[in-house]
Amino acid sequence: MDKIKRFIECYIPITICNMKCEYCYVIQENRRAEQKAVFQYTPEQMGRALTQERLGGICYFNLCGLGETLIPPEMTEIVKQILLQGHYLNITTNGTITKRIDEILALPPADLERVHFSFSFHYLELLKLELLETFVANVKKVQASPCSFTLQLNLYDGYLPVLDEIKALSLREFGAWPQVALTRDEEKSQLEILTSLSKEDYMKAGDTFQSPLFKFTKQNFMVKRKEFCYAGEWSFILDMGTGMIKKCYAEEETQNIFADVNAPIHFTAVGPHCNSPYCVNSSHFMSLGVIPSLSTPTYAALRNRAEGAWYSKTMLAFLSSKFSESNPLYSRAQKSKLALQSFPRQAMRLARKFVPRNLKKTIKKLIGGQHS
Repeated sequence: MDKIKRFIECYIPITICNMKCEYCYVIQENRRAEQKAVFQYTPEQMGRALTQERLGGICYFNLCGLGETLIPPEMTEIVKQILLQGHYLNITTNGTITKRIDEILALPPADLERVHFSFSFHYLELLKLELLETFVANVKKVQASPCSFTLQLNLYDGYLPVLDEIKALSLREFGAWPQVALTRDEEKSQLEILTSLSKEDYMKAGDTFQSPLFKFTKQNFMVKRKEFCYAGEWSFILDMGTGMIKKCYAEEETQNIFADVNAPIHFTAVGPHCNSPYCVNSSHFMSLGVIPSLSTPTYAALRNRAEGAWYSKTMLAFLSSKFSESNPLYSRAQKSKLALQSFPRQAMRLARKFVPRNLKKTIKKLIGGQHS
């Protein structure tokens, strides 16, 4: 049985989308620039850079764009190249790009056993654009294939009058209710839930779906993590346009892993120094075990609906594994070394935040000067 070695969150550099959901974080942040995806390296080069030998084992990739992930024509070949390396992958999509879905489903059945689709269920936009039938047909095609899938609904106020419609359609067509995600208000200086409801009433609406995903994300929203985190060692963020990686969302880019496929990848854990207000995408990272001291549901437990048979046996087994089954924990000596290495970086971050500008040059000089 395959076990997960690492998780790679892959950013697809596209902001074009055929939908305009008002709760979309890209629209909220005014980043919908209608930018086509530009890839500096070929899919074949990406594949050579992402071998099991280089990554240490079988990994799980999540392909997700700021716009619709499956619009770029290169996506089918990128999917193919990752699968050729023996990895598993998730494709986050609004489920309406039929041509690309058909191209992916034409890949060998044995490879499709390692493909997971995360269908974002934008119900009102689908109705508005007369794409609901297309969406349903595409999800059902995936359901009939060797692939696995999740149906995910972002809970926001516009859906409140039609929650029963959404449940009935999902149950009728896909065998189960959707999993539910909490929606953030990205326009507020401090992260909040995007709703006009009280927090209690918003949570009650989400709870009616009996969604493990919703239960988990609401428990971890805005909870600052201080435990030792293996992001950077067991997982990282990869810009598929440039090949640049970083340990996690709140970290800086560290290395181009596409340029020289023979160069070693530098894996180093974040440790206890998380710079994010909470674990963004905790349902990915934390459920896969990036903080091994925490007991969490598995990735599959948060997304599968057993009554709908959304997961194949292969995918269910793989996404029920955790990083600690394939990776050793850091020794005390390794943790001490990491603390020493990270001190200058942490000191400079504190300086930027709290120290008057005229003292920053002195601090920089004292701690080595190279960490700007």
